Amino acid sequence: MTKPSATATVRIEAAPDEIYALITDLSALADCAEEAVEMRWSQGNSARPGAKFVGSNRNGSHSWSTTCTVTAAEPGRIFAFDVRSAVIPVAHWAYEITPVDGGCEVTESTWDRRPRWIRGVTRFVTGVADRTAANGEHIRLTLDRLKQRAERNAG
Repeated sequence: MTKPSATATVRIEAAPDEIYALITDLSALADCAEEAVEMRWSQGNSARPGAKFVGSNRNGSHSWSTTCTVTAAEPGRIFAFDVRSAVIPVAHWAYEITPVDGGCEVTESTWDRRPRWIRGVTRFVTGVADRTAANGEHIRLTLDRLKQRAERNAG
């Protein structure tokens, strides 16, 4: 796979299975995410390859929805999904969990999959001119919130 367009890693003092459970709980993941306001299963009702969920997103006065298809779901290891807007590929997201002493490291990454011809148009839909920079900041915020939530629950 190519290099992600944005990625970051955080160390969390919680078991890998606990982190996986939080990440695959769509309401918890939406609570931690910056733009996602709701995620709900639309085909299937749990994280497994092929399951689909709808993401409702907001940035200021801009709102949009996406359809996500789970591509990897290995408890305690990885949760990944492809994102589409109608038939147009948007992104691939992955949460990789690595056990370490006292907890785990979580790496969140995204790959921009938008066709070049639509990249300029999406700024009007999302209100984001530089999607790579925004995703880098959003990943940092999401991981910080995930860490706080997991460590609060573990404590």
